[in-house]
Amino acid sequence: MAFPKRLLTTDEELILDLRPHWIALVGPIVVAVLVFAVGGWLIAIRPDGVLGTVMLIAVLAVGLFILFFYCVRTLVRWGTSHFVVTNERVIHRTGLISKTSMEIPLDRLQNVRFHQGIFERMIGAGDLLLESAGERGDNRFSDIRNPEHVQKVIYEHAEAFTMRRQGGVRQEASPSMTQELQRLADLRDRGAITEEEFQAQKARLLGGS
Repeated sequence: MAFPKRLLTTDEELILDLRPHWIALVGPIVVAVLVFAVGGWLIAIRPDGVLGTVMLIAVLAVGLFILFFYCVRTLVRWGTSHFVVTNERVIHRTGLISKTSMEIPLDRLQNVRFHQGIFERMIGAGDLLLESAGERGDNRFSDIRNPEHVQKVIYEHAEAFTMRRQGGVRQEASPSMTQELQRLADLRDRGAITEEEFQAQKARLLGGS
């Protein structure tokens, strides 16, 4: 199910619409397999006596409870979760019947960071941390697909959105400026330049545009 475009404003464009990475489903799948394996084994051995029957029913009831309240709910949450980037804001929305939604305007973002462990780099998943002005402060989103690419997209559109809000001559950064800003951001992330040097170069580029 795609993110409903009716929720976008008149001039808003959908840039990214991401489901959580499939790694979020590994835990529920493993639990479901174990529940079915144990349930099948108990049914196969068919414990004798009233006590055995009661134990079998109790174990199966616990298994069904785990399947519904953990596995099924996690699957529904995964299927209804959207991490959305538009040309105006970042939106996180989840839920089928009871819905939860939060959004961060791009011009309120102060920093965008991502974290990937070794295994996460291999499968293309990771966490994204958005620092914004206001009460929410830091917002961490887990199991994001290709977080480095998402970081780049958010950064580029945040810069373009800020320029539009400030009434800049250009409505969005030119490809050459975007590439230069991304190159500087990569140098900063690798530790080749400091944050102060990055901000100084960034101000020089934007000031000369």
